[in-house]
Amino acid sequence: MKRLAGVFSMILFLVTVLMAADNNLTGKWSGSFIISSSNGESKDDGVFLDLKQKGIELTGTAGPTPEEQFPIQKGKVEGNKLTFEVQSPKFLINFELTLIDGHLKGEARAEHEGKSKKAAVDVQRKSE
Repeated sequence: MKRLAGVFSMILFLVTVLMAADNNLTGKWSGSFIISSSNGESKDDGVFLDLKQKGIELTGTAGPTPEEQFPIQKGKVEGNKLTFEVQSPKFLINFELTLIDGHLKGEARAEHEGKSKKAAVDVQRKSE
């Protein structure tokens, strides 16, 4: 029984790796970053991601422009979902995105000095 559970676990791991390989996220992505603060204010901004995927590991950089980038930390890909953190000068930003129809969509959350902000993210791969 233990052997069967081990084999099952290995199969699940391999399926996750293969699905991640099929949806390789390596490349440059850009799009919208609509920020909402805890006081109800909203601001439209942009975001640029330079992603590098190797299996389930995600590295690269992210920031508001191609010129202003910060390293991705704790990047992980599970199927069509990815999570990572970015330490900007003011915020530690946590991203949770999903690959949907060629877009990475989801949310970014940050807190600083007791204030929380979140942003709706929608990016597309840029043509090289």
